Amino acid sequence: MTESAVKRTIIAILKIIHNSDKPIGARLIADKLYHKGSPIGERGVRYHLRILDERGLTKRVGYSGRVITNKGIAEINNALVRDRMGLVISQIHEMINRTTFDPNKKTGDIIINLSVMDKDDFERNIDLVNSVVNKGYTVSPKCHIFEEGEKVSNITVPDGSIGIATICSITIDGVLLKHGIPVNVKYGGIVKVDNGTPVRFTELISYMGTSIDPIKIFLIKQMTDVEGILDHGSGMLLANLREVPIITHDAVMEIIDRLNSAGIGGVIEHIHGGNTVLSAPITPGRIGIPIYAGINPLAVLMEKNIEVSTYPVSSVMEYRDMNKLL
Repeated sequence: MTESAVKRTIIAILKIIHNSDKPIGARLIADKLYHKGSPIGERGVRYHLRILDERGLTKRVGYSGRVITNKGIAEINNALVRDRMGLVISQIHEMINRTTFDPNKKTGDIIINLSVMDKDDFERNIDLVNSVVNKGYTVSPKCHIFEEGEKVSNITVPDGSIGIATICSITIDGVLLKHGIPVNVKYGGIVKVDNGTPVRFTELISYMGTSIDPIKIFLIKQMTDVEGILDHGSGMLLANLREVPIITHDAVMEIIDRLNSAGIGGVIEHIHGGNTVLSAPITPGRIGIPIYAGINPLAVLMEKNIEVSTYPVSSVMEYRDMNKLL
């Protein structure tokens, strides 16, 4: 078990003890952990309880079990702060693990971004969105329309509005992981494009330690210039960067080819090891994979001050329910 996994288990045990209205024993704690998806067993729980006792976070009450101490409660509160700070990367990891897309069968769950706009603006906006899709500056031409009142994860499309689901680039990370390739999603950023060619990242925000998705930050600040690319081939686009072990290069390229054949792309052709990829730093022994953000087609609307609410990495849905509407 990794250090981060141990910390998560300890916090989970503390929360179970804290939520119990009486001293609780290792067997019952193990049962509750099992139902939460952490089957470490009674023996494993006893091991962690000894650590918690030694650190003064829990206290044994005879043969009845453990109760939490004030120090233990403070530890939970500190963990909640850390969880909020790591909310985005935690959500990404959850979505990656929920991805079941099979590029050969063209079925399974993909990750979506959701964008909500006024229903009356839809027909006017769709041509602009389509112009970005046709340039290839996104993950896929496929989307799904959600009508007013429909719910997507914890978001309900308001009355008088329409929701557009686009395929999120993190879907590709989910497919890579499904094929046994460990992925580290590192940065969201802005890529400068000159004469139709992506040349470098000009802005980067790490997914670690932020409670707001970097892609959403750049959208809110209107730091893109997708319209410039449409007009004269040069501007700024949203993209993100992940790393994989360098020894997986051939396998990664094969999977990307299969994804492309299935209608999922957006990978920028700068995949290699070294110190940097598109001027972004890369860890030694790993390769960087930059991918255009699936929400780029909506960024051009925001540049024109059209009111659009965006929710990157918002949910998963079946690929077969996506349509080439645009």
